[in-house]
Amino acid sequence: MNYILLSGGSGKRLWPLTNDVRSRQFIKILKGPDGAYESMMQRTCRQIQQADENAAITVAASKAQASAIHNQLGDSVSVCIERCRRGTFPVIVLAAAYLRDVKGVSEEETVAVCPVDSYVDDEYYSDVREMADLIGDGEASLALLGISPAGPDERYGYIVPEGCSHVSGVELFREKPDRKDLRKYLERGALWNGGVFAFRLGYVLEKARMLMGFSDFEELYDRYESLENISFDYAVAEKEEDIRVIRYEGKWKDISTWDALCGEMTESVVGKGIHDGTCENINVVNELNVPVLCVGLKDAVVAASAEGILVSAKGQSGGIEPYVEQMEQRVMYAEKSWGNYQVLDVEDGSMTVKATIHPGFRMNYHSHARRDEVWTVISGKGRTVVDGMEEPVKPGDVITMEAGCKHTIIAETELQIIEVQLGGEIDAHDKRKYDLEG
Repeated sequence: MNYILLSGGSGKRLWPLTNDVRSRQFIKILKGPDGAYESMMQRTCRQIQQADENAAITVAASKAQASAIHNQLGDSVSVCIERCRRGTFPVIVLAAAYLRDVKGVSEEETVAVCPVDSYVDDEYYSDVREMADLIGDGEASLALLGISPAGPDERYGYIVPEGCSHVSGVELFREKPDRKDLRKYLERGALWNGGVFAFRLGYVLEKARMLMGFSDFEELYDRYESLENISFDYAVAEKEEDIRVIRYEGKWKDISTWDALCGEMTESVVGKGIHDGTCENINVVNELNVPVLCVGLKDAVVAASAEGILVSAKGQSGGIEPYVEQMEQRVMYAEKSWGNYQVLDVEDGSMTVKATIHPGFRMNYHSHARRDEVWTVISGKGRTVVDGMEEPVKPGDVITMEAGCKHTIIAETELQIIEVQLGGEIDAHDKRKYDLEG
């Protein structure tokens, strides 16, 4: 079965571990079954593949996230690039068109759409498979996953089922009703809308033809910025009469704040952190290569990364977003398809970066118009290609590239370099890519 994972989000509420290109779904802070740290992106894909060994996963994401997805998941998933942020209806249609026109998926195939960052039990994706079976058996045009509500909450849509069974018809669906109405819905046994949908691929493409004059993926991609910013719930679900809902009663949690994330951490300290015996109910997450010492703290979270340092009382960490919005700072850490980089120093006319390239990977073959670069190899073995000339490199080697020079580096083993960028105008957009022959 085909799964579309919606990878939205920005790097605000879990600052400083997140930034404009590293959303919360990419943070490796939760332990997987093997004891290794994994991200929500990795956890979600692992759970889907456990529930469905034939799962074909496509992640709908911004261009800025594509490198991190490939870094964490390799070639096990496809990526459909969203040119700009739009509501869930345009992005689902874009991904559906990608499946049909690029991946060759039949319009008769069943598709499940899921958020990429729901913290759930494994049975959640078994229920998603059951949703798909309802569509495949012709029992409904659209299937939803309903969550047993913890109480009135205006952040969610509400599904009023026709009965109390595990699978039932839907009497009413409303996306984010006001508080007065949602209390009425809860009295009628309403469920929260979990943001999970299943349908035939052709179903959503036909809706797109009616609502936006859709023709094919290329045409839709080209005019994506002009599409109406509308949710799938408003555009489709509220108007559909042939719906079934599956009631999910397991764990379902939004871990988009530090308080929520700390509640799911199995260790109080991740990274280099020390706390004395007077500390109570604290969590330390440290991505820096320097120790963090906590003394006498109670009910607190401490997080440190190249982006900054957060010290917050638990219960207050959900309010950091307005302050993070005020910060003007370049991205200091990012995952790329070939590895990752961390900014070490920024000065007028220079920037120093540490880059790690995974074995068998390489940077794009590229040039810069307005800056020179100097690479110093600090560990590993590999090769450089500079203006078509290939040379082996080892620790201690220094490679100099003037502005306009085409260059790349290829890792044979894990390769670490210090890159010094020199120029009056250092800009991430000052980059031209080329094909590397051979």
